[in-house]
Amino acid sequence: MWPLGRAHDVPVAALFRDAVAPERRYPRPIYVIATAALAIALGWLAIAASYDQRIAQTFVVATAATFLALRLVASGIMRLAAWAPRPKRTELRLALANVHRPGALTPSVVLSLGLGLVLLVTLTLIDASIRQQLTRELPQRAPAFFFLDIPGSEKDAFAKLVQQKEPDAKLDMVPMLRGSFSTIRGEPLSEQKVDPEYRWALRGDRGVTFAEEIPEGSRIVEGDWWPKDYAGEPLVSFDQRLGKALGLKIGDEVGVNILGRVITAKVANFREIDWETLGINFFMVFSPNAFRGAPYMNLATVTFPDGASDAREFELLRDATKAHASITAIRVKDALTTVSAVVENLAFAIRVASGVTLLASVMVLAGALAAGHRRRVYEAVVLKTLGATRGRLIAAFAAEYAILGAVTAVFGLVVGSLAAWGVTTQIMKVTFVFDPAGAAIISAGALAATIAIGLIGTWRVLGEKPARHLRSL
Repeated sequence: MWPLGRAHDVPVAALFRDAVAPERRYPRPIYVIATAALAIALGWLAIAASYDQRIAQTFVVATAATFLALRLVASGIMRLAAWAPRPKRTELRLALANVHRPGALTPSVVLSLGLGLVLLVTLTLIDASIRQQLTRELPQRAPAFFFLDIPGSEKDAFAKLVQQKEPDAKLDMVPMLRGSFSTIRGEPLSEQKVDPEYRWALRGDRGVTFAEEIPEGSRIVEGDWWPKDYAGEPLVSFDQRLGKALGLKIGDEVGVNILGRVITAKVANFREIDWETLGINFFMVFSPNAFRGAPYMNLATVTFPDGASDAREFELLRDATKAHASITAIRVKDALTTVSAVVENLAFAIRVASGVTLLASVMVLAGALAAGHRRRVYEAVVLKTLGATRGRLIAAFAAEYAILGAVTAVFGLVVGSLAAWGVTTQIMKVTFVFDPAGAAIISAGALAATIAIGLIGTWRVLGEKPARHLRSL
């Protein structure tokens, strides 16, 4: 719409001159308004058709910001090339001139390749961070086993068995019940407005517990913990993010159906939970008096401080389940292996999708270079007529594409790394890991692709006699 709007009031002669002497003229206001309206409509359609509109909104805003940043990067490259000292080598002088001259390919190359690079770098570094978390950090801190459904009558016998078999192992055991939300602030669940990301909490049963002290791996961020031997009205401690998603405040009442009985408790505090330890923690922790006299099972973890061999772990697992047949055991290593396999398959699918995106970017780049093919042919023919050798022209064009590819690769690397850092640390809450090998491969690939695609269009004409082309110009 924008170029058509410009062309509407521009004389034909000016259009022919536009490639070498472009006019800084905006189209009529109606075309400007139509362009803006279409861009807004496209963004709205992407958001409205998305399952998770919050993610779609973030995507649309991030895409617009990235395109704007890429356009500014292209303008910056052209300004720097114009201000840069003139090199002594003719090829480099010609390359710098091509970067900032009227009708330069700089905006097209940077825009078409930059967005795909940002996406690929972001996904690569997120994948590296998740793999680091699953294969190195979590196994070092996670317990070896989770033991579920330990009856109260077998609690002491189970603890004694673990101590006898593995005296150095750390055993943590807490009571556990299952319950589902019944009311929030005295109102039924059907009337609650909950963040879609946390609506799962209102469906089905949730694990709950009670404790006199703050659970390990948690810290109070709002409110106060109840004192020991508390005997007042039932209180509950909430995970901060879940509590805020449910719209809860200190003093609000929550009803939880446990064993057919609705327990109504006041929110006493909000906790920040470090889930990365994979230790025992619950979204809801009640004061002990809330479940006085209620039947419950126990949940336990066994952690080897310095790790343990598979043989030791399997021996403890065999002895524990043999002595206590009703107990369910989960080996954390097996669970992490399963999760790693799922993440690996997911990462492969995402890499394929991002590869398609990058391929589309390369095709757009090829189209942009093809659009300037006639100009390249014209330049090559004129320069050969003036005595330029084929080698010098190849060097000049390669240097131009190398400058554009290198700057675009650096931009993609920096912005992609920042995006990956934001996603991993602020959304996924995992440690960000920079993968230099993956980043180097992507950057080198982008540089090579830019040079290769750029030279393909002019390679054939560089080896031909200029006379035939001069007659057709």
